[in-house]
Amino acid sequence: MSYAFAVAAVFLLLFAIGVGRDRRRFGNAVLLGLSVTFLGIGLLAGVEDAPPGVAETVMICGLLVLGVGPVVLAGLLTANGVKMVRKEGRSPANLLSLLAGLGMFAVMVLAATAAATDSWALRIAVVTLLLILGYVSFLFVCFVGYAFLYGRLRLRRDADYVVVLGSGLTGGSRVPPLLASRLDRGREVHERLAAHGRRDGAPPVLIVSGGQGPDEEVPESHAMADYLLERGFPADALVREDRSRTTEENMLFSRELMERDRPGSSCVIVTNNYHAFRAAILARRTGVDGQVVGAPTAGYFLPSATMREFAAVFLQYKVVNLGTLGALILLGALVWASR
Repeated sequence: MSYAFAVAAVFLLLFAIGVGRDRRRFGNAVLLGLSVTFLGIGLLAGVEDAPPGVAETVMICGLLVLGVGPVVLAGLLTANGVKMVRKEGRSPANLLSLLAGLGMFAVMVLAATAAATDSWALRIAVVTLLLILGYVSFLFVCFVGYAFLYGRLRLRRDADYVVVLGSGLTGGSRVPPLLASRLDRGREVHERLAAHGRRDGAPPVLIVSGGQGPDEEVPESHAMADYLLERGFPADALVREDRSRTTEENMLFSRELMERDRPGSSCVIVTNNYHAFRAAILARRTGVDGQVVGAPTAGYFLPSATMREFAAVFLQYKVVNLGTLGALILLGALVWASR
């Protein structure tokens, strides 16, 4: 028990150091997850010394969570996936929560089949699959947990720029509700920075960042600028970045504009809340001195959107992650071959 607490303390210390160096590192999420995991192990190991009845209660609750929890989660994901398809269409990105829910049901059926049969190969395959899912699930929980914490950081007051990231337009030229929420949040942040004031007296500038997609009539930044101007935003505080096609290009091209006009400047980047942590990781990678804040998103949209963001981050570290998955598959194959 004391060993688990000691390990948890070490990971917590490393987490604190990592956050102190840069809050936008995915490694911080993993260190926090490891610290919480070992803390939980230590607490569970100490249950046997608890007063009578506590150990039994904890065991029953644990069994309920392990037994009922996956079924409930799979059901909720499936229901959310159906709602996503009805509201947003059948694009691959919108199917993620539905596929995740159905996939969980399939794994449960496969595990029950393996337990009910004498197939050694099937049991090894199921155990290997569960190890893979355990690894991915651990990283996903780390991602969601730390993203939640990152989204609640205090807004910096010394930024020179506010950068609002673009997204797709409706009908090729209109700002959809998702993008409107970013623009409204960006305007709010700009007003707070302007009210606080800068030591050199220069007012903050808002950059709308987004190029023109193949199915769009105008660059996203132009539609975003029109949305703000129609609502009274001052034109002299607005700059358009209209070349970017990806979030990484949003960062790179916006950084060029900031460095051109105010070298060494800092910014607050605005996107939707599900996208904030990945945007922060990309800001760090592209050398942008920026804090990322999120705008509200419809609740039904969050599960699929969060899975999509996690998948993108997972593949950013593909050498480590795909290597780990390959090692688990190889381990399962070796166990099967030794049979």
